[in-house]
Amino acid sequence: MDSTLFTATVLANWETAINRATVFFDKCSDADLLKPIAPGKNRVIYLLGHLTAVSDRMLPLLGLGERHWAHLDELFLTKPDDVSAAVPSFGELRGQWKEVNRELTEKLRAWKPEEWLMKHESVSAEDFAKEPHRNRLNVVLSRTGHVSYHHGQMALVKV
Repeated sequence: MDSTLFTATVLANWETAINRATVFFDKCSDADLLKPIAPGKNRVIYLLGHLTAVSDRMLPLLGLGERHWAHLDELFLTKPDDVSAAVPSFGELRGQWKEVNRELTEKLRAWKPEEWLMKHESVSAEDFAKEPHRNRLNVVLSRTGHVSYHHGQMALVKV
């Protein structure tokens, strides 16, 4: 069986998840970004920042380059949503989301099938030898599910 079919399928799912989330974020007005997903839950702006920071972390994890916006971690990954916290401008955050995912997608498209099955940067060679499923393909699958999960939450917000 052609291994390119497997990688093309994973890449197509990644692109679909990213595109769906981007369409949602683009539909949101600035006021919509401040809406909570549900009473007492994260705001849309938090999920935009959260998903941007996660995608940014994928660059070094997959051996594709350095991060661009590590400063987003404290606001959108290590702490819960805080309505009193100063967040980046909505336009800046939307731009960062698009930029990091454009870069990731371009680099993923360039991989040969065997590159998808290489170890990611957070696993040692010894552990990878014992657990070869801890590979780049698995990271992309996991992050695709993560984006889809949060997109499903955002569907609760009327924009």
